[in-house]
Amino acid sequence: MAKPGVLDSDPEVMLKKTLELKKELQRLVNSIVDDEDISIEAIDKAKESLCVLKELKIRKKSSMCLKINKNVVHFPDEFKCPLSNELMRDPVIVASGQTYDRFFIQKWLNAGNRTCPQTHQVLSNTFLTPNNLIREMIEKWSKNQGIELCNVISYISDEGAKESDKNHFLCLLEKMSSTLSDKKSAAKELRLLTKKHPCFRVLFCDFENAIPQLLKPICEGNSIGNSSSNSINHDLQEDVITTLLNISIHDNNKKIVAETPMVIPLLMKALRCGTIETRANSAATLFTLSALDSNKELIGKLNALKPLISLLEEGHPLTMKDVASAIFTLCMMHDNKARAVKEGAIRVIMMKMKNRVHVDELLAILALLSTHQKAVLEMAELGAVPCLLSVMRESSCERNKENCVAILQTICLYDRSKLKDIKEEENSYRTISELAKNGTSRAKRKASGILERLNRVVNITHTA
Repeated sequence: MAKPGVLDSDPEVMLKKTLELKKELQRLVNSIVDDEDISIEAIDKAKESLCVLKELKIRKKSSMCLKINKNVVHFPDEFKCPLSNELMRDPVIVASGQTYDRFFIQKWLNAGNRTCPQTHQVLSNTFLTPNNLIREMIEKWSKNQGIELCNVISYISDEGAKESDKNHFLCLLEKMSSTLSDKKSAAKELRLLTKKHPCFRVLFCDFENAIPQLLKPICEGNSIGNSSSNSINHDLQEDVITTLLNISIHDNNKKIVAETPMVIPLLMKALRCGTIETRANSAATLFTLSALDSNKELIGKLNALKPLISLLEEGHPLTMKDVASAIFTLCMMHDNKARAVKEGAIRVIMMKMKNRVHVDELLAILALLSTHQKAVLEMAELGAVPCLLSVMRESSCERNKENCVAILQTICLYDRSKLKDIKEEENSYRTISELAKNGTSRAKRKASGILERLNRVVNITHTA
């Protein structure tokens, strides 16, 4: 069966797949109806077949939208999402540098994939950066073709919940106020349902008190502000926090989840005293919620950066990527940069980078913080210059080199004395000169800027 989001959009292939799926579905339904001892596996396979059939139907409908006066409109290849083979509505760039439509690459990532579908490269992070250039080109092309871009493709990301699903959902929420045994079984089931079935994520948005009911068991009997883990049932806490992560994936839930008063404090508590998986999932939840600017501000004001930075310093391998992703996204907001610096982010990041721990992710955060003056001065004091220069020599990653030289240029602007280290590096390795010749366009600009300043201040004659 095709992977979600990677279905071929060729009409003949789609027709063939549809016929195959219908036959398979008919076989499964017959086996379910005829068999007295119904197989759960058969039911799950039938559901999967229905989901793929639904996506094929949506794909067929969306492709019809590109027909004008019975003539198919052919769009440039660079406007096509490699996953869907359709015109992109919201083009974004992943860590490998490839561009995809946000909906399809997010679906790919949500399915647990951590590689670039085109290059098969392991992604250093899961940040999705808007490709504004491609977006503007698509909008201009669409306008010239007389197409309203918002109507080109109609995505349906979630299955609608049946009445039986709603009743089961409400029953599980009621159990969250029952005995400890009921709470644990209900929490585990909600975790699985919200992982596998998007409609259960949507239900948390539909029912006003659903999120407080979910969180009630881990709020009862102990203060949110108390970091003691003695009264916490760790299995229950892990299932509840992971369910919170699952429902936060749904875009319409992000604001509701973050603005539920107990959510951020509970996530902060879980960062401090949960199991390793709970702590990783708490960080991942903060990362997911911080996709909204209003949530970035709220999370920052509630001082969630402090436990994130503490967890980063602790350095458990299972938490590092989620923590780094959360810190990076939160620090896209200026006020949160100051909070991160105040909580010791620069010291922790420099210590990890010197030990070559998660260099890709931490360099991205450091580059983001380098727009804050106090952060830059602290980097210089903590030996960032020789560290960044050595990373540039060792790394084969163009993005890492680009981030390094951008940070170095900023440090040299604030602290001229650091140009001495650059001069020694140039005399020994010609690292900056090499980047000025062979780096990315941005790296070349930054490297050339450093060399020009070096020539003026240190009086070295050099032509980049």
